Amino acid sequence: VQLQASGGGLVQAGGSLRLSCAASIRYIDVSSMAWYRQAPGKQRELVAVLIRSDGTTHYTDSVKGRFTISRDAAKNTVYLQMNSLKPEDTAVYYCNVDHYGHQYWGKGTLVTVSS
Repeated sequence: VQLQASGGGLVQAGGSLRLSCAASIRYIDVSSMAWYRQAPGKQRELVAVLIRSDGTTHYTDSVKGRFTISRDAAKNTVYLQMNSLKPEDTAVYYCNVDHYGHQYWGKGTLVTVSS
C-alpha cells in the first residue's frame, strides 16, 4: 500500500491549504482514512478521521470548525481542507489508512503557518 500526500506549504495565519492523499488501494478496501500531524518536539496526534462504513468524521478539538476531511472514492483520495490556519497548526501532516486492520502511512507533507 502506498500513500502519496501533497499540498503542504507556507501560508500566513488566517489562510487556507488543502492537503491531498492518493492511495494505491481502492477506497472500498479501507476501514478509515485519516490525517495526523506532528509538530516539532511533540508527539504525533490525530487531526481528522473519516470512517468508510458510515461516512462519519471526527476531529480533534483544536481544528473543529476549521478543518474538513473528505474523500473522492473514485480517485481513492482523501483530502484535508484547512481554513483559518493558525501558527500552532504548523506541523508535518501524515496521511493514514486502515486496510484490513493494518495501518499504513504516507511520508508526510510540511505545513508552515506564519504569524
